[in-house]
Amino acid sequence: MKRRLFIAGNWKLNKTAAETTETVADLKAKLADFNGSLDVALFPPFLSIAAGQAAAAGSPIGIGAQNVHFAESGAYTGELSAAMLKEAGIELVIIGHSERRQYFGETNETVNLRTKAALAAGIKPFVCIGETLEEREGGNMESVLKAQIVEGFADITAEQMTNLVVAYEPVWAIGTGVTASPEQAQDTHAYIRSEFAALYGQEVADKVIIQYGGSVKPANVAELMSCEDIDGALVGGASLKADDFSALILNAAALS
Repeated sequence: MKRRLFIAGNWKLNKTAAETTETVADLKAKLADFNGSLDVALFPPFLSIAAGQAAAAGSPIGIGAQNVHFAESGAYTGELSAAMLKEAGIELVIIGHSERRQYFGETNETVNLRTKAALAAGIKPFVCIGETLEEREGGNMESVLKAQIVEGFADITAEQMTNLVVAYEPVWAIGTGVTASPEQAQDTHAYIRSEFAALYGQEVADKVIIQYGGSVKPANVAELMSCEDIDGALVGGASLKADDFSALILNAAALS
């Protein structure tokens, strides 16, 4: 079965509130004739979220957050809880991005806790998994991904699995200009889906949306999205310009 595509843009540490207003308004205009055949979202920095929400009003563009803490409250300076995000009208959140794992000590365990907190608050998590080049070349790709899945999704129910998105991002392809070939990406996505089938059964696994992330561009998105087990993209650099991101969205939508 082919699932509904979800194209999302992760802005990382880019764009002030004013820049967000300008870019989202431009994107909204460029998507005026968009047929709505796939889902679209942007994840700006925290302080630009409100500007993004205001600019995206009346459009199909969802606005989400790049992180959430697992505690409801407490001595966690600089963090935001799921309840805080929910009150701010946020219904989407990225969890466990490779940069969070690399620079801020995220682990499979904390990814699991954050995912549970988001789900409990009614926020859809975009849970990131992926291997480094060293792990892939060392023949450890499958063991790394399996650990991220088994530990990162521990105690997540089958029903909850249909209310989240999995984003596979090979770390070696993020921001490098290097993209996994469609064959590589499909093979890895198929493996990921097989691991979810082992945990939840094939019926549930067939419903899980698994995005690909890693130097996705307007020129390669259609080929990637044509793969059976790729259900969308978590886009970095190409989402920062309305021209590029709208072209990417429309190229993907042409497949739907």
